[in-house]
Amino acid sequence: MQLGDMLVARGLVSQADVEAALDRQVKDGGRLGENLVAMGLVTADQIAAAVNSAPAIPTDLAESGISERNLLYLMLKFMHVEGCETVLDLANRMKLPRRLIQQLIQDAIQQRYLGATGATSDLALSTHYAMTEPGRVAAKEALDQNLYIGPAPVSLVAYREQIEKQRITNEMVDEKTLRDGFAGLVVPEHMFRRLLPAINAGRSVLLYGPPGNGKTTLSTRIAGLFKDPVYVPYAFEVGGQIIKVFDSQIHQPRQQEIQAHTSTALGLQRETHDQRWVACSRPVVMAGGEMTLEMLDLQWNTEARFYDAPLHVKAINGMMLIDDFGRQKFPPNDLLNRWIVPMESQVDFMKLNTGASFTLPFDVLLMFSTNLQPADLMDAAFLRRIQYKIKLFEPSREEYHQIFVAVAKSRGLAFDQDVFDYVVGMLVPFGLAYYQPRFICDHVLEACKSFKLAPQLTKELVAEALANLYVDIEDARGAETVAAE
Repeated sequence: MQLGDMLVARGLVSQADVEAALDRQVKDGGRLGENLVAMGLVTADQIAAAVNSAPAIPTDLAESGISERNLLYLMLKFMHVEGCETVLDLANRMKLPRRLIQQLIQDAIQQRYLGATGATSDLALSTHYAMTEPGRVAAKEALDQNLYIGPAPVSLVAYREQIEKQRITNEMVDEKTLRDGFAGLVVPEHMFRRLLPAINAGRSVLLYGPPGNGKTTLSTRIAGLFKDPVYVPYAFEVGGQIIKVFDSQIHQPRQQEIQAHTSTALGLQRETHDQRWVACSRPVVMAGGEMTLEMLDLQWNTEARFYDAPLHVKAINGMMLIDDFGRQKFPPNDLLNRWIVPMESQVDFMKLNTGASFTLPFDVLLMFSTNLQPADLMDAAFLRRIQYKIKLFEPSREEYHQIFVAVAKSRGLAFDQDVFDYVVGMLVPFGLAYYQPRFICDHVLEACKSFKLAPQLTKELVAEALANLYVDIEDARGAETVAAE
């Protein structure tokens, strides 16, 4: 991620500001950051904070934090399996600076693992290298250790330090951001006061209450409130063992390509970071009834002989939502016992198959969502360790009216007060819930579409929708028939 991308991601400047600064850079020279400061768009301190949060590019093999032997073996695997032959190919795949790849190649040549076979141009970076017989033997030995072929890992020390740099509590959400994040939702005023401190605490939150009243929706909206990018390693190494972290299903890269003014031929300097890390939005991991306790342990691949990080590690510096808490196949207390120490000390302990153990900062905003009674899920000792407990109630008639009007409008349905009164009357035995208006309106639209009717809210169509909402609800047409008799 370049400097402009970092500043845009943090909301300090716009993409248009970056483009204007690049135009100025072409005319007046200097670095991008200097031009942004000169234009009054950011301060030097803001730039320093953005740059210092990014992992620094290693200047030599020692600064990579990984042993030269392990990096050499990874390079040989790329050459043996994927046929990489040039410094550029290897740098792109290993995510290491070209000068470090050149050092590894020189080391491999000295050990008679490689030999140059010619160049496609006069540039040394385009020189092709071929493996010798000893090199192929070394590559097979490397593959016997593990089948990991991907970006070079970072060290455990570097990973811990980066987690601390980008803790979720570093990013304070204000009331305006919270309200903007919930735009389009009907949220009672008292909820803003309850939620804002809970989010900024960055520890643990329990959302509970009747089903269908927005617990999951609120949780997912909370995840979108955070703006700062975080740097996630493709993998990290512990005691020679590789643990993959980056997951394309969870981690959303924040790389923004600047299409103009980036040619190095113009002599412009672009700030970068260690490419073994991916600049992402704060991760959000969601697990429901399918969750198992094994998902919270290191996942050892017996065939590939390396690990995949557990779910909550992939959520580090972000949020993890346990939806439908209490509906999993294991007793809730088993999960709570697994996390009782990390939640208290904010440090998690993990163990490798070799017997070695290590720790990671437990920087995760834990969200538990349930429609069960908290006292039925956990004992008082654990309930005390959940920092914030927030109950969601059924909407009032006024709130329900507001929701119904908004949903009907969004679906192109004219709101009818008589129909609304009818719905509320029919739902008296069941209670009102935030999800019901959308359910009803969607079913009415489907019925109109199926029978080629103009989209409209009528008592008859709403009665059919209600029959799908609750199987034992009184059917309006049947009730009217009985009354007539």
